[in-house]
Amino acid sequence: MIKIRLFITSILFFFSFFLFSQEQKNGSLMNIEIKAKSRQFKKSISFDKAQKFYNESNWDSTLVYSMKAISNSENKELIDYCHYFRGISFQEKKLINESKKEFAKISKDFHFFYKVKMKLGEIALEQKQFKSALEYFQQVEKVSGKTYDINNSVVLHNIGLCYLHLEEFNQSEKYLFKSAKLQEKEKDTLMLISSYMDIATLYYDQYKDDQAIPYFTKAYDLSKKVKSFDLKRVAARNMAVVEENRKNFPLALTYRKEYETWKDSLNDQNKVWAIAEVEKKFAVKQKQKEVDVLAAENKVKIAERNGFIISSVLLLILFGAGVYSYRQKIRNNKIILAQKNELDELNATKDKLFSIVSHDLRSSVNALKTSNGKLIENLESKNFNELDVLLHNNSDIANGAYNLLDNLLNWALLQTKQAYFYQESLHLASIVQHVEYNYKPLMLNKNINYKNNVAASDYVFADMDSLKIIIRNLLDNAIKFSQEKGTIAIYTRPSSDDFCYLVIEDTGSGMNASTKNELLKETVLLSKKKNDENIGTGLGMQLCKSMIHKNGGKLDIESEENVGTKIIIALQKFKNHG
Repeated sequence: MIKIRLFITSILFFFSFFLFSQEQKNGSLMNIEIKAKSRQFKKSISFDKAQKFYNESNWDSTLVYSMKAISNSENKELIDYCHYFRGISFQEKKLINESKKEFAKISKDFHFFYKVKMKLGEIALEQKQFKSALEYFQQVEKVSGKTYDINNSVVLHNIGLCYLHLEEFNQSEKYLFKSAKLQEKEKDTLMLISSYMDIATLYYDQYKDDQAIPYFTKAYDLSKKVKSFDLKRVAARNMAVVEENRKNFPLALTYRKEYETWKDSLNDQNKVWAIAEVEKKFAVKQKQKEVDVLAAENKVKIAERNGFIISSVLLLILFGAGVYSYRQKIRNNKIILAQKNELDELNATKDKLFSIVSHDLRSSVNALKTSNGKLIENLESKNFNELDVLLHNNSDIANGAYNLLDNLLNWALLQTKQAYFYQESLHLASIVQHVEYNYKPLMLNKNINYKNNVAASDYVFADMDSLKIIIRNLLDNAIKFSQEKGTIAIYTRPSSDDFCYLVIEDTGSGMNASTKNELLKETVLLSKKKNDENIGTGLGMQLCKSMIHKNGGKLDIESEENVGTKIIIALQKFKNHG
């Protein structure tokens, strides 16, 4: 007699889901160990995030941060945990081959290597590689009694299932019965239903109908007590096939109808939710009736209380609205006053700035005019030594006037937000060399000893034009305030994870604490030098501060009078340079 094909249930799929839920609820040995490892590897931020996302079942984020942790660490144990996280994540995302690759990368020294074997067995069983799956499960069986973290009934069941697919029925029967006895003892109904159906299938495939049918019946009866539509559907389907093979077609039809019912329920979860909603509405109506009875008895008291509450609420609303309006008015007045004061300060600064810039330019042009007159006189008398001095003087005056105008232009563009600004990866040493080239003649003229010790390995994330302006202004100041035969050094300090520190140090006149604090203020106020004859706009330093801030950097000053000054610029490090 040819039998209709039965549904063989596999413990693998629903058990994986059940085990995971159990670990989340009660806490498994591995979850406890993972939390301990998070404290042990606290320096690895990526590992901490990976384990948190793993425990939250956020598989995509787990994959991202576990990969970062692997890339940034050489710790073998940490890497094993990360590969385990990735293997589970790929398995949950149904990327089975990727999951196998990750599990294969885990070393045999891994504390939970038996779990890796279990997962590889599940994958092999899902891919119908029954011999490989059997080997994995048998390895797990050897250690299953040594830890409470393994459900022994599941291991036994999976071994029995492998033997069943390999048609080694005696071995399959042995392991399936062992598994079922443990499940009966543990009162694990879901697992027991699956075991009964697999035992029944075992006998049915051997044409031992008398032994198979009682287990189909047991599985069917138990399925009525659980909420799993999938188990109900399979149990009803198997009973229908059994009755069809027994030629009991009316009963088989009944089971078929039940099977279709559960199939529809499984494929259309909206019906389940609709039933739940109906039950919920019914319960709400029952409660509402009770509430209505109580409401009728206390209607007068409730009306009085509601009237009092409404009156109180209206008074509170009116009072609150009045207080809010008053406070809002005061707040708006403070904002307007603050904006007015800020605008007045900006206008005053602008007027003073233009006044001093005009004065400096006029002084430069007048000095150039006077020097040119002397140049003509010495040209007629052929006094070449004096001519050389005057020409160098003219060059210094022209350079100073040019730098002032250039700073003014850049400051205006920055204030009106018209300056082109694009941050990119820049080789810091190359930028410094490019800027210093224009200033070497000035340093030679003052006999200044210049040193460049900028690390060749440093890359920063900044706008190239604004970085050049920053270095140029600070180098220009260092030359200006350095004495003859002084020293200027540009070098980098040890960097942090986020910033690279560029230092411009000189042995010039230095400054006191008050002047240093003024320069570091986040304002547009003007600054003065020591004597009134040498008044500066402070525009160059203000421009540097604005551009450093726009590049996401920081500025610091270390200085001592008559000793020298260190200007420290913290620039964002370009991390992805490879």
